[in-house]
Amino acid sequence: MKKNKVTLLLVLTMIISLLAGCAGANNGSNTNSGTNSGSANTPEADEQPAKGGKTTVQFWHSLGGKNGEYMDALIKTFNETHSDIEVVGTFQGNYDETVTKLQQAVAANTAPDVSMLERAYVQMFADSEVLEDLTPFLESSSLSADDFTAGLMGHSTFNDKLVSLPLNRSTPILHVNKSMLDEKGLAVPTTWEEMNQVANALVIQENGEFKRYGFTMPYDTWYPIAMISQAGGKFFNDDNTSIGFADNGVGEKVFNQLKKLQSTGALYYPPAQDSGNITNQMFVEGKVAMMYQSTGSIGGLTEAVDFDYVTAFLPKDEVFANPTGGANVAMMSGSKNKEAAWEFIRWMETDPQGGLQFILKSGYLPFTNKMVESAEIKALWEKEPNRKVAYDQLQYAVDTNKAVAWPEVMHEFFSAIEAIMYDSKDVKSTLDTFKKEADRILAQ
Repeated sequence: MKKNKVTLLLVLTMIISLLAGCAGANNGSNTNSGTNSGSANTPEADEQPAKGGKTTVQFWHSLGGKNGEYMDALIKTFNETHSDIEVVGTFQGNYDETVTKLQQAVAANTAPDVSMLERAYVQMFADSEVLEDLTPFLESSSLSADDFTAGLMGHSTFNDKLVSLPLNRSTPILHVNKSMLDEKGLAVPTTWEEMNQVANALVIQENGEFKRYGFTMPYDTWYPIAMISQAGGKFFNDDNTSIGFADNGVGEKVFNQLKKLQSTGALYYPPAQDSGNITNQMFVEGKVAMMYQSTGSIGGLTEAVDFDYVTAFLPKDEVFANPTGGANVAMMSGSKNKEAAWEFIRWMETDPQGGLQFILKSGYLPFTNKMVESAEIKALWEKEPNRKVAYDQLQYAVDTNKAVAWPEVMHEFFSAIEAIMYDSKDVKSTLDTFKKEADRILAQ
């Protein structure tokens, strides 16, 4: 059974490699890749020492740019405060590229000790039994799952094992150029109907060309999934045997809403390539008034804009709802350095000099209860209330794409999004085709 599950990882490598770079989704030291053969609470007999008697822990991540610099600083602090452990952090590309490389490394017995995993991929690795159960490690450190932010734990436990913990986590949120709205006496929209009115009111068109758009969003599955939930739908049905939004009119409602806004210039839908950077730059330059984008962008936007910038909950239809995103951290079960790997994870997750500093700099969501209650976070939220809005929105967090087949289904969903948003194909027939393909995948 385990061999078959590892084979599944290899099969999905091809699929995910096709997806690498599509979405801004939007991120060899060991020689043994089996399940843990030693006690979680005792050092491994074959723990690998580095030069100078230190144990080397290989850590793969998907953070580039400023966030990569923040992660490098975190690792540097850890190494400076741990005389017996040396963490080597390696940027492996975006989330999809990291997953592809990790699958290949598992098959080749060269997986790292610790890896960042985009939260929707955790289940795939968990079902392949290549992630360590962290429960004994938590218990040995007097910690439990209850110590972590509840809205971010939906992709942590599979098959009765706690296999990952939140790290650089985010949600989509509404970013608003409030100065632009104030000029027209407009309030920040809280519903789809209000979004229609406000976005259209902010459009500037001259000589048949749009000079300013109402709002934008990157090319990604994240934002349509959020809207599906807001309209009272589910991406998968309750038992993950079918798509849950294609037959009840929810999917048509979502994409008809987007196409209607796109047709008037109220929505600018960007090219697929580099869409996140394109939308961010348009927002900074005042070419668009509002933007659906990750909470992880708050820090960078705050530094870049020269207008009154605020954040708000994603507008609701039937209900407020938003998916979570970003990545978790996991220990590979084949690690020969489990105690040292856990010390790095524990420190990164709970030490005030660890993840807290990363969160303060980056704009990602605080992922432990103590972090939320810390004086540093409270001071940050008082200074930058936009970040507290992001945390408050977690009360409406939903996990809508949890299925081991998600990578394959995601590929088909991207195809449907492209057909509708770029090629203006019929919404209903496109979603019908998507559902047939997705149901076929789920039946395998």
